[in-house]
Amino acid sequence: MDNILFLLSFVMLFFGGELLVRSSVALALRMRISTLVVGMTVVSFVTSSPELFVSIKSALNGLTDITFGNVIGSNIANITLVLGLTAIVFRINITKQT
Repeated sequence: MDNILFLLSFVMLFFGGELLVRSSVALALRMRISTLVVGMTVVSFVTSSPELFVSIKSALNGLTDITFGNVIGSNIANITLVLGLTAIVFRINITKQT
């Protein structure tokens, strides 16, 4: 039963993502704005929504430790991952200040 639910969830996730991308492109074309702007907006919402929903649910249930840990942890992870990936892609020069 678990395998069936996993497979069904995967299929729904795939088609939901496909629908989201196609709808976003159609929206960008209809509103005559850059697909890059719509893409960045959609990606930012999609990547932030799990933290948002976990924080809201835990706050409503009075689990402030989880809410606080989620907010702090996601911010630390975002900062370090973005800086790390940027350092891999682009060279970051550090000079000694005297």
